[in-house]
Amino acid sequence: MSTIGFKEIVILETSKGKIEIELNRAKAPITVENFVKYVKDGFFNGTIFHRVIPGFMVQGGGFLPDGTQKKTRSPINLEARNGLRNLAGSVAMARTMEPNSATSQFFINLVDNKFLDAATGNDGYAVFGMVISGFEIVKSMANVKTGSRGMHQDWPIEDVLIKQASIK
Repeated sequence: MSTIGFKEIVILETSKGKIEIELNRAKAPITVENFVKYVKDGFFNGTIFHRVIPGFMVQGGGFLPDGTQKKTRSPINLEARNGLRNLAGSVAMARTMEPNSATSQFFINLVDNKFLDAATGNDGYAVFGMVISGFEIVKSMANVKTGSRGMHQDWPIEDVLIKQASIK
């Protein structure tokens, strides 16, 4: 799919308001293709932001409000060395300690998190987009009270729901 001449934007309708994310397919083609497939499949609809850490980031894209983790497609290759940085408002893929383990979960940086960028001895986290509208909504998520749910820390007590994700 060619994106020359137009911007590729995903809209997240959340319980806190609307967030628009501009994707960067030129710098992160594998990651953007993966994310867009999940959006088009309706995968994110009804999921929550399940990890909220003020002064750091908010993470979503994998759990239902009852704590059930959704089944994902196979992991993708890490594209963290693409020149994009984990700055405030940037959107990156979450992963395990294994570099090529990202599936559906993503996070939005609340502040500049340069330590998440790829560097010598650091695989980094692949940035693939930027919040272009609704960053105040993202920042408001950092104000929700959190607790523990099973093995998960920083889980919001009040659900922050992704009602619908769509391509603009």
